[in-house]
Amino acid sequence: MKNYEDYLFEQAYSKGTVNSYLRTQELFANWYESKNYDCETIDYKFCLEYVKKLQKSKKRKVPSKKTVKHQVGALKIFFNYLIDENYRVDNPMESINIRGVKRTLNHNLLEFDELEDLYYSYPISNITFPNCPAVASRNKVVTGFMVYQGMNATALKSLKYEHLNIDKGSIYIPSSRTTNSRELQLRSQQIAPLLRYLEKDRKILQEKIECYTEELFPLSSDRFYIVHEVFKELKKTNHKVKNSMQIRASLLTYWLSRYNIREVQYMAGHRYISSTERYLQDDLENLHEMIESFHPIS
Repeated sequence: MKNYEDYLFEQAYSKGTVNSYLRTQELFANWYESKNYDCETIDYKFCLEYVKKLQKSKKRKVPSKKTVKHQVGALKIFFNYLIDENYRVDNPMESINIRGVKRTLNHNLLEFDELEDLYYSYPISNITFPNCPAVASRNKVVTGFMVYQGMNATALKSLKYEHLNIDKGSIYIPSSRTTNSRELQLRSQQIAPLLRYLEKDRKILQEKIECYTEELFPLSSDRFYIVHEVFKELKKTNHKVKNSMQIRASLLTYWLSRYNIREVQYMAGHRYISSTERYLQDDLENLHEMIESFHPIS
């Protein structure tokens, strides 16, 4: 059985974040042990009691809602660890949300047809020196993963050759320190460029930089510069294009207009439903109030 610290490092959290989460867990443990509770059996009601304690600090300065939200988020991860190690079967913190934390609203979103135009317009033919046809082929594949699967640079960098299943028409995206793993379907229009890249251009790039790892996008350094290169080209197609965050937000907003929120949570790799809620455009406040009425922490 791995301890909590090992679990956090395994999830790719930084040393500073690990230390912060361990401190939060230690304070929580001191509290529940003083109450004769146990982390393996403590329930939602008693977790709620602890959160209310956090909000009523005896110190002169009351902690901000953002600070309390961060602490609650860290404890959700602690309970996820207990579940993974078979100490528990549920996460009593999962449905606890803090009201009043400033929400991020999405601006300058692209319509889905604009996203698709970025993919279809990405040039891979008639590429002449000093540009490289194999690089153009790779970059079109990267564009497709951003436009249709909502990947950011972290997800793209984590991909390996084995994560693609062309026969099933799917791709597996590993978990990161902030997202869950998921398996998403590829669009039919992605298959031909992917096959070209896998069968020809990836090998050319491997030989050019002498990098024969299993990474789907081999690089000569640890820095994932590919996305920066891609956006130079995408901005020629649409001047409104800014970055991968904008494309991902645009796609998630589109998904929410077609699928239920739990499906989008999975597709996006969000660990918490609250992360997906940020991308709801219609009746955002009404929905938020409805959800919080069940867990009214203010």
